[in-house]
Amino acid sequence: MRQNRMPVRIGWGDCDPAGIVFYPRYLAFFNEATGALFESVGYPKLLLIKTFGIVGYPMVEVSAQFLMPCTFGDDVVIETAIAEWGRTSFKLRHRIFKAEELCVEGYEKRVWAERDAQASSGIRSKVIPDEIKALLG
Repeated sequence: MRQNRMPVRIGWGDCDPAGIVFYPRYLAFFNEATGALFESVGYPKLLLIKTFGIVGYPMVEVSAQFLMPCTFGDDVVIETAIAEWGRTSFKLRHRIFKAEELCVEGYEKRVWAERDAQASSGIRSKVIPDEIKALLG
C-alpha cells in the first residue's frame, strides 16, 4: 500500500483554551491528508473530478483514538494510507506522529461519488476505477 507523509505545524487556531488540539481539528487534518495522498500519485482533487466525473469522495464514517496530546507549535507528521478497498468505497488509516511517537490513530470510510439528480442527496456512489486502486495499492 502506498503511504503519504504530510508535515503539519499545529497552529494557535487548532487549539482549545488548554493549548491542545481541539479534537474536531483532527478531522480537518485527516481531510487534508486524504487529498495529499491522492495528490502524491498525480491526482489532486480537481484533476480527479475532471478525469473521473466525480464530485468527490465524501466521508461516511470516522473514528479516532487519541493517545498523546498535540499542542500549539508542535511539528507533527500525518501518515495516510488506504486500509481497505471496496467496490465504491475505501477506508483510510491516518496516524499522527510527534517526534516519532504515535499521538492519534484514525480511520475514515469514504465513498467515490458522482452527481445523480434522481437521488435525494443529489449524489450516488460510483465504482472506483482500477487505475486509482493500482496507484494507491
